[in-house]
Amino acid sequence: MPCLPNADFARTEELNAERQAHWQVQRRRLLDSAFYQRHHPGAPVNIPQTIDEIRHSPFTDKSQLRNDQAQYPPFGSYLATSQDSVSRLHRTSGTTGHAMNLALSKNDAEMQAQVAGRAQSAAGLGPGDVVVHCLNYQLWMGGLTDHLGLESTGALVVPFGTGGTDLLIRTILEVGVNAISCTPSYPARLAQVLAERFPDRSPRSLGLKKAFMGGEPGLDDPVFRSRLNDVWGMQAMNSNYGVSDFLCNFAGQCTEQNDLHFMASDIAHAEIVAPDSDTVLPFEAGSEGELVLTHLDRECQPLLRFRTGDLIRLTATDRCRCGRGAPRFRVIGRTDEMVIIRGVNAFPSVVAAAVNTFTELNGEYLIRLKHPPPYDRLPLEVEVADGYEYDDQLREKISTELSASLRLSIDLTLLSPGELGRTEGKTRRLIREYNV
Repeated sequence: MPCLPNADFARTEELNAERQAHWQVQRRRLLDSAFYQRHHPGAPVNIPQTIDEIRHSPFTDKSQLRNDQAQYPPFGSYLATSQDSVSRLHRTSGTTGHAMNLALSKNDAEMQAQVAGRAQSAAGLGPGDVVVHCLNYQLWMGGLTDHLGLESTGALVVPFGTGGTDLLIRTILEVGVNAISCTPSYPARLAQVLAERFPDRSPRSLGLKKAFMGGEPGLDDPVFRSRLNDVWGMQAMNSNYGVSDFLCNFAGQCTEQNDLHFMASDIAHAEIVAPDSDTVLPFEAGSEGELVLTHLDRECQPLLRFRTGDLIRLTATDRCRCGRGAPRFRVIGRTDEMVIIRGVNAFPSVVAAAVNTFTELNGEYLIRLKHPPPYDRLPLEVEVADGYEYDDQLREKISTELSASLRLSIDLTLLSPGELGRTEGKTRRLIREYNV
């Protein structure tokens, strides 16, 4: 079935009818899924008739999918179609485990592009914009799949990818690019190359007015966005939130507010579950827990109650000022990135927001865990901003204020600008230097 046009603006009655119609088709696919009927821990799985009853089905997690795909390569027994139906293969980044093969049918790919286009359009991309897409095209979903989402907005898309930053700068200037699609950390790398190889040009001289970002924590922080605007003269938007195993991009903020709109309600069902439990929380403003997702329409690799590992806070379910009825939420962390310091939970996104409040720092940071828990102090490495001396007095000041802000003890290391390095892909903010 095709997506519902303008589903993010649809009336509740129209959307609910569309959702149930998609589910009736999807239910038959799941009934034929070898994974859910033979290999799932809850087998034989009773696939419910209505969406409201999905909450009684067993969960699916990444380890189950990973084990199943290893046993039934290349796509796992949860493929649910013949391999002849697969028109595209992608692969996950594998940052939290072995990389997974992701299968898309022609219909799956078209639906993904439409949903991603909703997110990018809401963030302000459209006809008349020239956007350069700087994510990895090599197997990763973020390259080609996000590219097609950008195209669906009506914008002119320049498929640049990663690497070749000199050529990127020349392309931006020659083509008249006014927007960039990239990770939040990439502008720092771009500014570094600009200073080294084009010293006569400032970041603002490139003429980038819009930035469409995702894939890393910290983008919701207004201080970080303000810094990008001060340096580049561009408005940074969180327009690209997704879970590769489920949908590459299904949420983004609109120009009227700061939270993420859930843009896939016509083809996906969302739940909020208490972390490390099976308790379903009310889908209402203020609920906070792990995001659990079910495909309402997916031909290849349909997932039932997939535990994403992302912790979210649902902020609103009423209609937004922009006119969209799509629910709004914030990502507050990941279950696998939570670091407990003497009983206090710390997430990279929260640390990023605290680091960005210091004018003496340039916003670059790294949490480096050298041994397994427990931890008495958070080991944090930060870079000072240009023009500041990183002496003991500055370290003590920042350490004291960060400890008060985060409500935990900090083991702080000050570094010179650029010492942490810059990447053209996703930047890892938490590194475990031990075997988990």
